Amino acid sequence: MIYIHIPFCKSRCIYCDFFSSTLSTSRDAFINALRNEIHNRADEIRHARANTIYLGGGTPSQLTYVQVKEIFDTLLGVVSLENGAEVTMECNPDDVTPEFMSSLADIPVNRISMGVQSMNDNFLRLLNRRHTSLQALKAVEILRSAGYDNLSIDLMYGLPGQTLELWKSDVDKIISLDVPHLSAYSLQWEEGTPLFKMLEKGEVQETDEDTSVSMYRYLIRRAMECGYEHYEISNFAKPGMRAKHNSGYWRDEAYVGLGPGAHSYDGAYKRSCNPPDLQRYLNNEGIIAQEIEILSEEELYEEQVLKGLRTIDGLNLALMSEEYQEHAINMAAPHIERGTMIRSGNILRLTEEGFILSNDIMSDMML
Repeated sequence: MIYIHIPFCKSRCIYCDFFSSTLSTSRDAFINALRNEIHNRADEIRHARANTIYLGGGTPSQLTYVQVKEIFDTLLGVVSLENGAEVTMECNPDDVTPEFMSSLADIPVNRISMGVQSMNDNFLRLLNRRHTSLQALKAVEILRSAGYDNLSIDLMYGLPGQTLELWKSDVDKIISLDVPHLSAYSLQWEEGTPLFKMLEKGEVQETDEDTSVSMYRYLIRRAMECGYEHYEISNFAKPGMRAKHNSGYWRDEAYVGLGPGAHSYDGAYKRSCNPPDLQRYLNNEGIIAQEIEILSEEELYEEQVLKGLRTIDGLNLALMSEEYQEHAINMAAPHIERGTMIRSGNILRLTEEGFILSNDIMSDMML
């Protein structure tokens, strides 16, 4: 699995704390530095394999065709794309034009993940999103006309001033598009973001927990009624259309992260991260010392809990030591009794009600 972080945005959304820059003049220099990093980490990339490639950000669709092609030409010069590989590119709806999509025809992107966030123009303006609801609908039409059937749409709920009825309208509009994959995330109030500063000043208010839970329940019910599988806390897919790349994260597979701020994992006990510093990345032409973390046995157990219980595949007790198995079983017992967890052999899973209470349950399962 290979992740490539494209750290450029045309403008910043007020809720976002991901590493990105609006300095568009640095893009060519970034591509050169990224290509250098790919060559320098070729052995690591080959070990991780190209069964999935994910271009995230930032906003990858802010790159030109030539820049995207240079990335893939370099990457596929050091590793072969595996049969059936999923190659995802994040796009902003207003970047999706017939010209841009047709220009990508000879690039191996076969899945598009589009951050729509809301179908209400008032909320889009509040969040400083660049697109309108009409542009989001048009983008889906353009993508399908260009042959991109494997589409994922992101939504957000719990927005300031968002009512349950407004959220229901968003969900119904997106589900009517019949895209094969949906992701929906509760708004996170990240310190330091413009939105958080607005909260501190009393300019906006958080959505109360009961309303947020009702929004999530409605999403689950409507999605499942319309043939989506609720396979992960925030993700829904039509049969056979789960996100392979993200599923690899939850299965604890190894991955290489390229670009400033990107994370890597060896699939065993070592995590590493490129410093989130674009200028340093450019100055060193992509060759920078990674921040490395070696996970302890306790941390590995907690990683297994956090990843395993996120999905309907569940937490596999057989992969743990006897000591940790006993702890997990004991801590799961009251949740099984309440009906928020189930055990099938060596597998512990959250029920639909358990997904709603997942934060509390996972906290209980920790050491």
